Amino acid sequence: MGKPSIEQLRERARGAVVTPEDDAYDEARTVYNAMIDRRPAVVVRCANAGDVMAAVDFARENGLDLSVRGGGHSVPGFGTCDDGVVADLSGMRGVRVDPARRTARAEGGATWGDFNAATYPFGLATTGGIISTTGVGGLTLGGGIGYLSRGLGLSCDNLISADVVTADGRLLVASEEENQDLFWALRGGSGNFGAVTSFEFRLSPVKDIYGGPILYELDDAGTVLRSFRDLIADAPEQLGGFPAFQIAPPLPFIPENRHGEPFILIVSCWSGPVDEGQRALQAFHDIAPVVAEHVGPMPYPALNSAFDALVPPGLQHYWKANFVTELSDAAIEAHLVHGPRLPAVNSTVHIYPINGACHRVAQDATAFAYRDATFATVIAGMWPDPAENEANTAWVRDYYEATAPHSEEGGYINFMADDDQDRIRANYKSNYDRLVQVKRTYDPGNLFHLNQNIKP
Repeated sequence: MGKPSIEQLRERARGAVVTPEDDAYDEARTVYNAMIDRRPAVVVRCANAGDVMAAVDFARENGLDLSVRGGGHSVPGFGTCDDGVVADLSGMRGVRVDPARRTARAEGGATWGDFNAATYPFGLATTGGIISTTGVGGLTLGGGIGYLSRGLGLSCDNLISADVVTADGRLLVASEEENQDLFWALRGGSGNFGAVTSFEFRLSPVKDIYGGPILYELDDAGTVLRSFRDLIADAPEQLGGFPAFQIAPPLPFIPENRHGEPFILIVSCWSGPVDEGQRALQAFHDIAPVVAEHVGPMPYPALNSAFDALVPPGLQHYWKANFVTELSDAAIEAHLVHGPRLPAVNSTVHIYPINGACHRVAQDATAFAYRDATFATVIAGMWPDPAENEANTAWVRDYYEATAPHSEEGGYINFMADDDQDRIRANYKSNYDRLVQVKRTYDPGNLFHLNQNIKP
C-alpha cells in the first residue's frame, strides 16, 4: 500500500482538510502568537475524534511533522509547523456537565471560557487558567495553575479521565483504571504522549467569588511582594490570586491621569462565602495605600475573563518561567529592578502561589514534579509591534536571568519558550526517567515531538 494522499485524507475526515491551494489556508495556519509564521502542508480542522485519528495516521504514514492545536495559545508555536500536518481541534469545543456526579467532560479544543460557561449555571467549577481564551487541553496537560489552585489543586489534579489518540492511531481511555501509566504522564507531561480529544474533570462548588485587581504604587512594590509572600503561606485555601507588575490600561476605575503608568498589583480571588470576602481581603488593603481597585462580588467566569482584552490574538509573544520554593528577599529585589520596566501594556509578570492543595499531592503522583514549589513566576512579554521584538525579547531574557539564580532549575512547562528544551529534565526532576519509559510505550517514534519534548 502506498502513502495516503490528501484526497484520501479528505474522504476520511468529516472536518475540512485545508491545503495551501485553498482560500481558507492563511486563516487556518494563523496562530495566537503573531511571531510564529509557519506554512503546514495540511491543516485538518477536526470535527471529532475520528478526524484526529485520521490526521495522526496521515502524518505518521507520510513521515511528516505533526502539530496538535487545541486552544491555540502555545507561545512557542507548537500548534503549527512547516510542511507538516496540523490536527486543529479548535472546532471541538463541546462541554457536557453532569451536576449529580459533579463532573464535566470537555472536548479537546474547548477553552476555559467554554468550560466556565457550561459549569457556572450549576454553581460548579474546577481550576482553570487566568485568561478565558486559553485552551483547556494545553493548560491541563502542562499542570494547570489558576485562581483556584490553592483550594482545588492544579487542573491536572482534577482530571478524572482522558480520551487520547496515540501515535499508532488508536483511541485510548486513560484513567486510574485504564492505561494508568499514560494517565500519570498526561498530568503534567504536556502533549508528548498523544492528542487528547476529551477531558473529564472533577468539579467543586464555586459560583460567585469576591475579588478583583488592587493597584499600589511602585514605591510600595517591595512591601507588597514581601507581605503577599508571608500572608499567602498560611492563608485560608479559598484565598487565591497573585501579585503582578502591569501597566495601567485605560479602565474607568483607574484615575485617568495614571493610565499608561506601571504599577504593582494583587489580583485577588476569594472563593469562599461571598459575604466573607471583604474581611478575607482586608489584609491586602492593609499592606499599603491603594491607588485603585475593582473589587467586589462577581461570577467566577467574570474574573477568569477579566484580562482577555489585554491579550487578543495577533500580539508578539516571548515568555520565560521559573519555580521558586521560597520567594526570597533577593528574588524580590530582582523583581523590583526588572518588573517596572514593562515594555507594553500587554506585557506582564505574574507570581502565582501554588501551595495549599497543590502541596497535598505527592511529587511522584503525577508527572507535575514541583510539588514543593510555593510560587510559579511567568515573565510574559506581549506587544503588538514586530519592530520591537528584539528589545522586548531582551527585557524578558534579562528579567529571567536576574531571577534564575534565586529560583529552581526547572519551570512551568506551559510558560516556556521554544529555546527552553535544555530544561526538560529539570522540569520533571525525578519523574523524568519514568516519563521516558511512558513515551517509549506510547510514542516510540516521537511523532508527538512538537512540544517541550521528552525524547523516547
